Amino acid sequence: MKILITLCSLLTLLATASSSNPVVDNFLQCLPNHINHSIPIQDAIFTPNNSSFQQVLETYIKNRRFLNPRTPKPVAIITALHESHIQATINCAKDNSLQIRIRSGGHDFEGLSYRSNTSFVILDMFNLRSIDIDIASETAWVQSGAILGELYYQISKLSKVHAFPAGVCSSLGVGGHFSGGGYGNLMRKYGLSVDNVIDAIIVDFNGNIYDRKSMGEDLFWAIRGGGGASFGVILSWKIKLVRVPSIVTVFKVPRTLEQGGTDIFYKWQQVSTEIDKELYIRAQPEIQNPRNETEKKTVRISFIGQFLGQKSKLLSIMKNKFPELDLQAEDCQEVSWVESAMFWDNFPIGTPPEVILNRTVPAQIFFKTKSDYVKQIIPKKDLEKIWEMFMKTEGMIMQWNPYGGRMKEISDTEIAFPHRKGYLFKIQYLTMWFVEGEEVEESHIKLAREMYDGMVPYASKDPREAFLNYRDLDIGSNPSNETNFEQAEVYGRKYFKNNFVKLTEVKKRVDPDNFFKNEQSIPPAITA
Repeated sequence: MKILITLCSLLTLLATASSSNPVVDNFLQCLPNHINHSIPIQDAIFTPNNSSFQQVLETYIKNRRFLNPRTPKPVAIITALHESHIQATINCAKDNSLQIRIRSGGHDFEGLSYRSNTSFVILDMFNLRSIDIDIASETAWVQSGAILGELYYQISKLSKVHAFPAGVCSSLGVGGHFSGGGYGNLMRKYGLSVDNVIDAIIVDFNGNIYDRKSMGEDLFWAIRGGGGASFGVILSWKIKLVRVPSIVTVFKVPRTLEQGGTDIFYKWQQVSTEIDKELYIRAQPEIQNPRNETEKKTVRISFIGQFLGQKSKLLSIMKNKFPELDLQAEDCQEVSWVESAMFWDNFPIGTPPEVILNRTVPAQIFFKTKSDYVKQIIPKKDLEKIWEMFMKTEGMIMQWNPYGGRMKEISDTEIAFPHRKGYLFKIQYLTMWFVEGEEVEESHIKLAREMYDGMVPYASKDPREAFLNYRDLDIGSNPSNETNFEQAEVYGRKYFKNNFVKLTEVKKRVDPDNFFKNEQSIPPAITA
């Protein structure tokens, strides 16, 4: 009777989901034929005819730019409840010439994990979010649908002296964050997230499941920083936890240009990448508009730091190596590691840690992001030019993230992520606005592009590099989603430098027909 009820339910679902599109209908009818598990797939299928479709689609869209009728919608969303649902989605999409987009947290800055210019299906991983931590071996298995907040919270419940190096936004999905590199305030001490990944489970274009040993070292190399969605569906990651003190110290010190901000920033460039590995200091310039007639528009630079240790030692280091900031004891707060993660995510100290378990943070802003790498210290006179350009933008924040430490100790070919020794900072240009409208959007993005163009003299060259997890279609794309090596090489070299060639060779071996693709994916290598 149970089997009959399940079958009837599925037939009802398929009838109501009928789209009068034979390809989509065949895809939906194909799915149950590929399930050999007790967990039925009908509860994971959402089509535009389903009353919950819009909610499921929009819950994990984090950029309001793409919450509008102009954004192309999927023909279906499969919210996989089991690995067999992933296998079925791949096989049925392939059989019906449908593309899939793989979404873990929805923070993809250009929305490529949930939109496309062709007929497509979203494979949403948010139900697959188990976290299995073994403190004795200092390892954990984390499914791709988990968010960083869930991982950080679970670690903190088991240990006060363990952590994991990853991002500062707690609602980031693990799948995309790790596969694109994954960086955060522990990277000068421990490197990137993927520098601390020791195994992974991936589903290939035939629906086969592999771990590190069976997938081979070349594919394991590629998915660590090369973007997993070009090679398969990464089900889970095995990570190596790192040690942290039970007490860490955080601070945020703002300085305007009138308070000597340019001089402090200039010194920050010299010390932030050479200072103790335990200390990470981000510089974040923002525009401060006048609050009254006596004030003028200026730049306020926040120096946001984290030290793996107590306040007294931090103050000693800063007094010796960075006295220009004039860090005071009252600027510093001693907290646990999980509380430091909350501090970076802009939660007030003392907020209950359960807040970082919120995975459905609504999209509150419209934004466009760009990125740069800097290899040379920028002179003061040029910093002044940068501030002048910056004050012509609207709604922009710049985040200058220091490298050095562990980052320069790892070879640029160790994994697919190439930006290592010789890099001083990574810049994120984040432009935000709050009013909907095409003209408003075009105006903000135009100003952001002008700022980016003005930074040419200070950015890396040949190529001007970019960070994959700050996805930016301005630096090149393949709109047709088909294999076009020439187009892909433009953005591929910027994201991966010389590692791009090896990535295409791995792609040729593991996905020769280019099933896993998007507007900035890795194409298969061209063979003579």
